[in-house]
Amino acid sequence: MTDTTSPKVLILGIGNLLWADEGFGVRAVETLQREYRFAGDVTLLDGGTQGIYLVQYIRDADILVVFDAVDYGLPGGTLKLIEGDEVPKFLGAKKVSLHQTGFQEVLALAEMMGDYPRELLLVGVQPVAIEDFGGSLRPEVKAQLPAALDAALDYLAQRGIRAQRREAPLPANVDAAGAIADMTLYENERPAEEQACRTGDARVLNSSDYQVEYRPADIDGVSVALDQHLDGYRERG
Repeated sequence: MTDTTSPKVLILGIGNLLWADEGFGVRAVETLQREYRFAGDVTLLDGGTQGIYLVQYIRDADILVVFDAVDYGLPGGTLKLIEGDEVPKFLGAKKVSLHQTGFQEVLALAEMMGDYPRELLLVGVQPVAIEDFGGSLRPEVKAQLPAALDAALDYLAQRGIRAQRREAPLPANVDAAGAIADMTLYENERPAEEQACRTGDARVLNSSDYQVEYRPADIDGVSVALDQHLDGYRERG
């Protein structure tokens, strides 16, 4: 008997909107949701920097598409697609920020728990700038949004998952999320550099009260097993 069950698709954007090109993944999934509608069991998710809290979403997905800023060691603004088992190696090789460490662990944890997407695509762009607190996407990175969406849509269409362009894009949810929900508004309302520190709050960054050692959380006693699993996961291939 032919299995006609529609696959569960998760389209995930990860990153941090507050740090310039780190927000690429979130902006991509926002734009996709505003401009397209999907039939079938398709979830579009702003994963932000949630790390381990995304594991159940990953476990439930048959097909996973991830948008993210990735350090490929290429010129800024370069778009590169990675599929399948190669994805974790690229997320862990040169980390843009801590969120990639967390997401690599999420993939490994999902696999260790016996539930892993059968197909996986990473749509990544090489960032131009990260350490610009309150900054938006640089022009080279922003210019790749249409190509990034087209790549994801083509990948899904090849698997029978098709999107329909909306007659008019949905408005940004500014009432609920504030100006950051609308990239253009966010850019236009940004304070001048003289009014707002670009690298974070120096009172916090320079205070000894906030110098802490980063240690992975011990969640339900799985940390040791996860570390061992990650060692093999990173070396795979």
